[in-house]
Amino acid sequence: MMTPGERKLRARLGAHASWAKTADPSSRTAKARAAAMARFEGEVDPDGVLTPEERLRRAEHARKAYFSRLALLAAQKRRLEREMKKTAPIAA
Repeated sequence: MMTPGERKLRARLGAHASWAKTADPSSRTAKARAAAMARFEGEVDPDGVLTPEERLRRAEHARKAYFSRLALLAAQKRRLEREMKKTAPIAA
């Protein structure tokens, strides 16, 4: 039985081995990128009334807002963890 750390290392090894064999990474991830953009396009234009150019413009901003929100939450979590370490009692 593997520990969680060993499973993580095995998964990382497999991912790197797989990407090492990939000649065109962009084509490998194209479907996922298209699906993600379709999600944002659906959010900004659920009724399909915008022009394709305007829908794409808004979807790009929705995508940037989504990732900016994730970055903000991650930064806040890191700050809270640092603060918790500072105030945690020292084990004897």
